[in-house]
Amino acid sequence: MSFARRSRATILTAAVIAVSALPITMVKGGGHANAQGAVQSISAADKKQGAEAHPQLLQEFGGAMTGPHATYVEGIGKTIALQSGLGNARSDFTVTLLNSPVNNAFAIPGGYIYVTRQLAALMNNEAELAGVLGHEVGHVAARHAAKRESAAKRNALLGALGSILSGALLGNNALGQIGQEIFSTGSQLLTLKYSRGQETESDNLGITYLQRAGYDPRAMSTVLQSLANQNALDAAIKGTSNQVPQWASTHPDPASRVRAALNRAGASATGRTNRDPFLTSIAGLTYGDDPAQGIVDGSKFTHPALRLAFQAPNGFYLVNGTRSVAISGQSGKGEFTTAAYNGNLDAYIRTAFTGLSSQQRLAPQSIETTTVNGLRAAYGTARATSGNGQVDIVVFAYEFAPNQAYHFVTISQAGQAGQFNSLFQSLRRINATEASAVRPRKVTVVTVKSGDTLQNLAARMAFTDRPLERFLVLNGLTSNSRLVPGQRVKLVSY
Repeated sequence: MSFARRSRATILTAAVIAVSALPITMVKGGGHANAQGAVQSISAADKKQGAEAHPQLLQEFGGAMTGPHATYVEGIGKTIALQSGLGNARSDFTVTLLNSPVNNAFAIPGGYIYVTRQLAALMNNEAELAGVLGHEVGHVAARHAAKRESAAKRNALLGALGSILSGALLGNNALGQIGQEIFSTGSQLLTLKYSRGQETESDNLGITYLQRAGYDPRAMSTVLQSLANQNALDAAIKGTSNQVPQWASTHPDPASRVRAALNRAGASATGRTNRDPFLTSIAGLTYGDDPAQGIVDGSKFTHPALRLAFQAPNGFYLVNGTRSVAISGQSGKGEFTTAAYNGNLDAYIRTAFTGLSSQQRLAPQSIETTTVNGLRAAYGTARATSGNGQVDIVVFAYEFAPNQAYHFVTISQAGQAGQFNSLFQSLRRINATEASAVRPRKVTVVTVKSGDTLQNLAARMAFTDRPLERFLVLNGLTSNSRLVPGQRVKLVSY
């Protein structure tokens, strides 16, 4: 969470690029693909569109990483992209490793390909990385977005939280759905849903590109399995195990997709995986939140640079985004963010309410002033009608400096706003000692020694909750896997 300020108009400009999925793919236009994956080259219009969208996407997803990790990913991405026929030279493609803690990869016209460091860390060999990037390029090559663009325009959802709230207030979304379109990804772009057939076609194109590049095509199946396992673990940690995965919402169910990819590749297929070079290349990669953007640790958020911290209520979980922190639970949603401030909390709160809906006028019934942990604060509440009945919206703001304020905005069913009281009372400044104690988690690669077990290696993970499950998912293992001395595995350490 960097708290960079952008207007709604700017967000919507970025949102013209459509987004979909493995976990999410952004494509629009691109060359035409036949059944064998042959395509037209990148057009001048594609290049222009991609170049215009690229800076906004970097801002949306935490910025581009540099250094050895990024250089390695760039090389793999260009190699697999060339197999698509969209370009004839490596220079035709721009491959970016994004500084984002979200499992995500996507491609846009003009030869722009992206993968987050979090998704790269989930993979276990180079072929899996190539397969994911190949899937994304496949969406562009097959012109999937162009075929569904009209549907996307009809069904487009505004990505900013205020617009999600607006939809709820106007009855377009049930309260329980708020956040599923945005909080699970951390993105504030539009979501374009592709058909199951299109997702399967992109899987198949990715497998074709793997084969052409000499990689083991079975890697598409194994990385899909890792994604399914990670999603299940995330849901269990958050207590939302019955949710449909964001990345799989328009796909065949994960199990059938894994089987289909394996059948397409061939159970006895061969090719290189380059596991050891991959593990060596990703060692040291930041895992989870970057302290520069704040850290979510369980139900606590700490931002060492901004010198603040707060705690989510019981039953709620936090997702750190580029410009806000989402608070999500079964009985309500919210976010923590900032806006322009001129020293007047009353005006700040009224402006925040105004920005929540472009179609319905919202204003607080009254504004009350208070003090929270030594901070000057104020709050306002409004009641509105949603598709599920009456809802309460609260904006709770805090002054940190004469020209700096932050605020929570929450939505819950009428009469239940009090569930967020502990959240509102938890925001506080932190001192230099607390700030310096915030450290990033990193991917480390260790060699299994004689006597090592799944349990004792998992105990070295930098997590107090579910360390064994996290270790297994990170390494593509199961509870029945057997470790072999000399084998290399990933850990997450401080």
